[in-house]
Amino acid sequence: MKFFLRLIARLFFRFRACNTAALDTPGPVLLVPNHVSWLDWLFLAAVLDDDWKFVTSSTAAQASWFHRKMMLNARTFPVDNASPYAVRDMAEHLKRGGRLVLFAEGRITLNGSLMKIYEGTGFLIRQTNARVITCYLRGAQRVRFVRHHGWTRWFPRVTAHFSAALTAPALEHVSNAVARQKVTTWLRDRMTLQQFEAEMEFGPPNLLAAICETAANIPGRIALEDVSFQELTYRRLLTGADVLAGAWRRRLGPDAGERVGVLLPNVNAQPATLLSLWAAQKVPALLNYSTGIPVMLQCVQLAGLRHIITSRRFLEKARLNVAPLAEAGLTFHCLEDIRPEISGAAKFLALLRHTLACGAGLRDTPLRAEDTAVVLFTSGSEGVPKGVELSHRNLLANVRQAVAVIDVADDDRFFNALPLFHSFGLLGGTLFPLVRGCYTFLYPSPLHYRVVPTLVYEKACTVLMGTNTFLNGYARKAHPYDFNSLRYLIAGAEKVQSATLDTWARKFGVRILEGYGATECSPMISLNTRMEPAVGSAGRLVPGLAHRLEPVEGVAEGGRLYVRGPNVMKGYLNPDAQAKFAALGGWHDTGDIVHVDADGYLHIRGRMKRFAKVSGEMVSLTAVEDALAGAFPQFGLRCAVAVIARPDEDKGEKLVAVTNEPRLQLADLRAAIKARGLANLCAPREIVVVPSIPRLGTGKTNHRELEKLITI
Repeated sequence: MKFFLRLIARLFFRFRACNTAALDTPGPVLLVPNHVSWLDWLFLAAVLDDDWKFVTSSTAAQASWFHRKMMLNARTFPVDNASPYAVRDMAEHLKRGGRLVLFAEGRITLNGSLMKIYEGTGFLIRQTNARVITCYLRGAQRVRFVRHHGWTRWFPRVTAHFSAALTAPALEHVSNAVARQKVTTWLRDRMTLQQFEAEMEFGPPNLLAAICETAANIPGRIALEDVSFQELTYRRLLTGADVLAGAWRRRLGPDAGERVGVLLPNVNAQPATLLSLWAAQKVPALLNYSTGIPVMLQCVQLAGLRHIITSRRFLEKARLNVAPLAEAGLTFHCLEDIRPEISGAAKFLALLRHTLACGAGLRDTPLRAEDTAVVLFTSGSEGVPKGVELSHRNLLANVRQAVAVIDVADDDRFFNALPLFHSFGLLGGTLFPLVRGCYTFLYPSPLHYRVVPTLVYEKACTVLMGTNTFLNGYARKAHPYDFNSLRYLIAGAEKVQSATLDTWARKFGVRILEGYGATECSPMISLNTRMEPAVGSAGRLVPGLAHRLEPVEGVAEGGRLYVRGPNVMKGYLNPDAQAKFAALGGWHDTGDIVHVDADGYLHIRGRMKRFAKVSGEMVSLTAVEDALAGAFPQFGLRCAVAVIARPDEDKGEKLVAVTNEPRLQLADLRAAIKARGLANLCAPREIVVVPSIPRLGTGKTNHRELEKLITI
């Protein structure tokens, strides 16, 4: 029977298994695979010896003759799910040296991703001291016999990846309930890490190949739509990228790895341009047009750009005067001029290629995993922007880290108003859904607070990303039903304030899941998920990312965060910044003060530069701003407060509140600080009124400009 099952698996599914030597581990041992299809047992039985037994439900076995035959035999270990003795029976079998296969999720996934793991598994592992082998069935979610509603194939390629035999952490001086929960969390972490590592090892090596692989399976599915309501299927997207790549080879020359500026808004043409530049072996450098021409010129010079791809219509609508860039010697290539250069024959041949085999030719572009995929520029909120080189491996690693922990389904619909020159908008709002195979609506500005909620409602989008500032704007203007379709609302780039969380929960019934990242980390470092949420934290670290905390004088709880992993950047363009990064041996200094609690959740105290030392105590300016946010409803929703530090002869430093509300008094500030339980040291001692708080394109406070404004 084992030979017969192996023959079927190899013949129809090209099945292969990795690290099968781990399966020789003597009992007690528990094999825990992800459960994605009705055929999972076939793939496992094809490689398991006869003494391995599959835990099955004796209740479900009574459904039919076929169920009884398959679920009640010598290879199964039937248990009654409703019986309190089910775990006891499994524990006794393991203690006798048995070897069990247990689908710890308890059901076949409904979305293709790992679902919750029952804590009974953690109890079983702890009670028996059994070794644990995790298994990732790669590709099995695409067989026909599944429960999710995404795309499937009759005979997709399936592989099984077995971990080494693992020993659960020994937990002492904790209750059984806490120990059970921690062992279950440990098991889930091992399963998500294994999925990530398998995808990194066996998945496509670059972004272009990864998107082509997705397109080959769903060529007719809509990938992108923009504000013109033009829909692009994967086939049309790759066809457009193919013909554009030919135009870039003619216009930009054959030099592989040359950096090319991209100055475009969130429209379909921008992702197509990125793919076409990769196909032409060029490196797109995404320019932040919200910073102004002088800063853009600095970025251009830093990246050594000679060419910029843009749109004449965009330049006119955005009222960007790019004459200084042209005077600096840059050549502009407008997409309106490119289209007439592409012949009808070239378009037809490209369409024919991608009709016969979607992605043909593009997926074979000689791009290595370590090649630079994009150059992004940091926000520059506290200084001159730094140029960050992110490789294909960096960005793909972050995509796969997100796929491992976020239960996104094939039919989820993304709405992205975050600009692609920001790493959050590029990866989270564009590359992630393109690689995952989801629909994305691109909108050119996150500042249109009335329009964005309406479009989210009209397009029935299920995933929305934003910053605290933008989410506050949408909440002010949106109808309570506009966000009815949302499953995931992810916030990042700046700390989510308590008032924002309350507003969205009360008005829309939507939970904000806060994440934390940095451009240098592609950007995601940690994330709250629907599976593992912790309000007030920035979530848990993504799989495969190591961290360490350096002590900071005056900070009793937490330290300065350093991270290292496959999603951490290739390097900086700035020589001084690159020298510091290289000296750290692959570790990235985030510059943030972070506390990691016992469950692994990150709590951001603030940036190192945004701490003030008042009377010898370290005070987080970010925490003070959070306490003051939304604390003055009597002045309206537009009242904003930023906090800066200034030298003080008596106490070393003092806090100064900068606001756009002239009626705000120091007494109001002290009352808000006291109401949040903060010490008196956290209360600002001065108020400065300005017309408006300067902000970056991402919505974050522009502290660099704010300092200049106050100095003036």
